[in-house]
Amino acid sequence: MDSVLEKNLASRVAVGDIAVRAAQHFRQKLAIHDGDVRLSFQEVNALACRFGQALIKNELTTHPVALMSRNRWPFFVSYFGTAKAGATIMPLNLGLDAPSLVYCLNDAQAEVLVVEKPLASLAEQVIAQVPTLRRVVWFGSPDAADFQDFLMEGDDTEPEVVIADRDPVQLLYTSGTTSAPKGVLTSHLAVTITALGAALQNQLSAEDSLLHVLPLFHCADLNAFALPAFIVGASNHLLAQFDATRVADIIEEEQLTTLFLLPMMWQAILGIENIDRRDFSSVRLALYAMAPMPDERIARIAERFSRATVILGSGQTEFTPPTTFQRPYHQGTKSASWGTPVLTVDARIMNDGEVLKPGEVGEIVYRGAHAMSEYLHHPEATEEAFRHGWFHSGDMGWIDEEGVVWFLDRKKDIVKTGGENVSSVEVERCLLTHPAIQDATVIGLSHPHWGEAVTALVTVNPQFNVSEEEILAFCKDHLAGFKVPKRVLFVTQFPRTGTGKIQKHLLRDTYQDFYRKLP
Repeated sequence: MDSVLEKNLASRVAVGDIAVRAAQHFRQKLAIHDGDVRLSFQEVNALACRFGQALIKNELTTHPVALMSRNRWPFFVSYFGTAKAGATIMPLNLGLDAPSLVYCLNDAQAEVLVVEKPLASLAEQVIAQVPTLRRVVWFGSPDAADFQDFLMEGDDTEPEVVIADRDPVQLLYTSGTTSAPKGVLTSHLAVTITALGAALQNQLSAEDSLLHVLPLFHCADLNAFALPAFIVGASNHLLAQFDATRVADIIEEEQLTTLFLLPMMWQAILGIENIDRRDFSSVRLALYAMAPMPDERIARIAERFSRATVILGSGQTEFTPPTTFQRPYHQGTKSASWGTPVLTVDARIMNDGEVLKPGEVGEIVYRGAHAMSEYLHHPEATEEAFRHGWFHSGDMGWIDEEGVVWFLDRKKDIVKTGGENVSSVEVERCLLTHPAIQDATVIGLSHPHWGEAVTALVTVNPQFNVSEEEILAFCKDHLAGFKVPKRVLFVTQFPRTGTGKIQKHLLRDTYQDFYRKLP
C-alpha cells in the first residue's frame, strides 16, 4: 500500500465510510426493512462492499453509475457501493419521461445502469439510446438475478481507493422546468456534512425508526433523512409507493418515530377510515416539505399525532438539503416561515452583491459545505450561482430579527401585476385555508391591462360545492386588493414532478392565451 493511499484511508471524509461506521457501531441492528427483506447494518455494508468491488474489478468507476429504482433495498447497496469504489452515483428521477432520462444519461456519459425490473417498460425505451452504457444490472423480480450475480463478481472486503473529500459522489439532475435538466455534482464532504448536520438538527438517534415513502432518488429524503439515519443507526422502513392506509399500518407495526411526507400525503392520512382508533403515539417528528400547508391542517396533524412536533423543512438540490428547519417553538407564531438555517448553513438576503438588513426583501443566499461542486458541463451557470462568495438560490425572501427565513417565492414565479410584485405562495396559503379547496396553485398569465394577471387554479374537496365568485370573495377578505386572483380556474389534477411539486411552467404554457381569448 503506497503512502498516499495510507494517508487518505486514515484521514478522509468519504460517504462510503458512513456504511462502514454504521456496521461497526450498530452491527446486527435493523438498518433496512423493505417488504419481506430485513437487513442489518453489517449486512448492508457487506453487500455494498461487494457492489463496489464489482465496479472496480470491471473497471466501471470512471463515469457515473445510474440507478433507476423506487425505494428498494438495492438502492442503498448501490449508493454506498458506488461511493466506496470512488465512483459517482446517479439516481434517476422517475418523474421524468423517457426522452429526458435519455438526455440525462447521455449528458453524464453513464456506463452502468442499475434498474428495478418493474420499471422495465420505461428503462427499455431509454437503454437503446444511451451508447455509453456498458452494463445494465436488473433487480426486483424472480427472474432478475443480475443484481445478485453482479454482487458475486465482487467480495465483501472494503475497497481501498483514494477518495478526496471534494471528489464527486452524487449526481442529481434538476427537474428542467425552464430549460434542459442540469446535472448537479455534489462532493463526499458536502453529503457527509449535510447528513451530520441534519442528524444533529433533528436529534436523530439509534432509537429512531424512519419511513421513506418520498422517493430516495430525490435529495430531500436521501440527504436530509436516509443518510443521517445511517450515521446514527436509526432504522429505515421503505415503501415503493404511497398508500395512506399502509402508512398508518406500518406506523403502528414498526413503532415509527419520524415521518417525512408531502402535504397532500398528510391530508390523505388524516382522511383514512377509523383514524381515531389508530395509535400514532410513537411518532415524535412529523415533517413536511415541497408546498405550503394551512394552519388548520397542521393543527389536525398535531391532534392526531399528539406526541409529534410538526415541522417544515426546506432546501434545494444545489445546496444539499436541508438548509432550513422550523424550530418547534415557532409553531403557531411563525408557522408560515421556513424557520432558521440548519446548524451547518449560513443564510442571508442579498441584492446586487449587497447583504441586506433584517426585514429587507431580496434573494436568499447561502454559505456552507452543503454547496454543490458544479453544474456538470455548465461552467458559466456554476460561476453565476457562486457570485459574490455566496450560493444564489433563486428564491426571494427576507430574514427577521430572530434569523428566521421567510420565503416569498421563486424569482420566476413572482407575479408582476400592475406594477406590483405578488408572491404566488402567499396567495396559495390563503386559498388553502378555504374549507372547500383541496389543493391550489397560483401563476401569472399574460394580460393586456395588468401585464400579468394573478390566476388561481384549484382542486375542490368533493364534499363541497363552491363557485368562483365565492372563492374570490374569500380572497378579498384575506388579501390586499392587488393580490386577489383575477380568475379562479377549477381543475381535477395538477401536473407534478416525481416529488410532488406542481409544475407551474406547464400550467403557464397550457393557459398562456387564457386572457387573450376572453371576450
